Amino acid sequence: MGRSFDAEDPLSAAIAPPPDETPEQRAAREQAEEEARRVSDEIDEFLRSERNAQRKRKPVVKVLLLGQSESGKSTTLKNFQMQYAREDWLRERSAWRAVVHLNLLRSINSILDMLSLALRAHPSSPGASPSMLSTPLEPSDTATVKGKERERSLPPLELTEHHKLLTLRLAPLRNVQRDLENRIGTATTEPAPPESGEALPGLAGARRPQEFFVRSKDGWKEALDRLRSSVSAEKDGARRERERDEAQLGRAGEVIESCREDMTAVWADPVVREMLRRKGVRMEEAAGFFLDDIDRIARKVYEPSDDDVVRARLRTLGVQEYRFSIEQGHDWLMYDVGGTRSSRPIWYPYFDDVNAIIFLAPISAFDERLSEDPRVNRLEDSYALWRTLCGLKLLQSTQIVLFLNKCDLLERKLNAGVHVKDHVPSYGDRPNDVDAVKKYFQSHFKEIARQNSPTSRRFFVHLTSVVDTKNTAVTLRTVEEGILRESLRKADLL
Repeated sequence: MGRSFDAEDPLSAAIAPPPDETPEQRAAREQAEEEARRVSDEIDEFLRSERNAQRKRKPVVKVLLLGQSESGKSTTLKNFQMQYAREDWLRERSAWRAVVHLNLLRSINSILDMLSLALRAHPSSPGASPSMLSTPLEPSDTATVKGKERERSLPPLELTEHHKLLTLRLAPLRNVQRDLENRIGTATTEPAPPESGEALPGLAGARRPQEFFVRSKDGWKEALDRLRSSVSAEKDGARRERERDEAQLGRAGEVIESCREDMTAVWADPVVREMLRRKGVRMEEAAGFFLDDIDRIARKVYEPSDDDVVRARLRTLGVQEYRFSIEQGHDWLMYDVGGTRSSRPIWYPYFDDVNAIIFLAPISAFDERLSEDPRVNRLEDSYALWRTLCGLKLLQSTQIVLFLNKCDLLERKLNAGVHVKDHVPSYGDRPNDVDAVKKYFQSHFKEIARQNSPTSRRFFVHLTSVVDTKNTAVTLRTVEEGILRESLRKADLL
């Protein structure tokens, strides 16, 4: 015998009209049901539209910038911003004026620190003793000790009252440096081993106080916004704060301009240059070097150029994320991840779903030591990082692009007579010219990739000087096309 399910269906019973429904109630119920169907149809249409838009939307390309500290990651990112986010770049450019001035003052004050010590240790200074002839730089290897011994064996520097007068007249720049640091962000100390600090350029193992930095999570971009020369639609409190900042920056600019001639005199002084030479300090190789531009930069009317911003150094801790809209509507998410040893553990979470990695290795650092560990050669550290990246199975399908960076500094070192074989024994008796050295380093990185990659992969390498914006623009175009083509291929869109 057949059985009817409709009569016992609880859903049917729940939606059935009540048996004693009046005509008015029926009309209201039907109107409510019609409205519910209309809303349901709108939701369905919205979901269909979203699905269709998602199918048409170009995939987001995720790119990581990796490398040790001061390898050129932030400078590369600036080049991307300049090329692909031009409007934002122009809005931010004037704010970098304070950063350029800070870079200049850090360099000048570092020289003044060394000059003040040399004056105190000079034989003509009252109370000078042999123990005062040591520098504030703590030796950490045999080469540094020998260098200090050679320095002590040389005749005293020909320091005069003029040098004392310069240090006195430039003393206000220390307060200006502190004021600029306060305007940009809070100067803090990164947790680090006792021997850590900033390596003086060209002097293995030499330490000076750790570099001022800002944390990406503390909103340093907002700090730069306050430094802009014009901001509209501000609330009264924000406007007053900006006006105070501008007034303080204006006073700082006046002090800097008033010291312009004395700063130029210090940097051009042959005795100061000899002092730096004896200590093995090469200021021109440091990030944020503007000592050759004092006359142009130390002025109240100074406005940064594109090249100035690219060269400016503002160290940040933490991960910075940027979104670019590349041609044909492709969005790129680019991450600048810290390169110090303490920052490297946070690289791994960003490897998930990454389309490409741009790894920067500063090949000019073959004779330098790692800031975090003066026992480690910086080039060897880059080798180790490259070996690890190439060997990760998680990244076996990820495109890795290698930038052998700072070729300009490499050429300058070789022309100054620095021999690669003295620091890289495996270089042997190869010619000590820039082409041979670049070829050797390129071959070595390629061999590391070949030996350590889990699967066969193409080797993408570019010899770069990312402070050279014109040539870097050409390189970025090539890299962009290669990364985009590979990401589209993986997404089955090619």
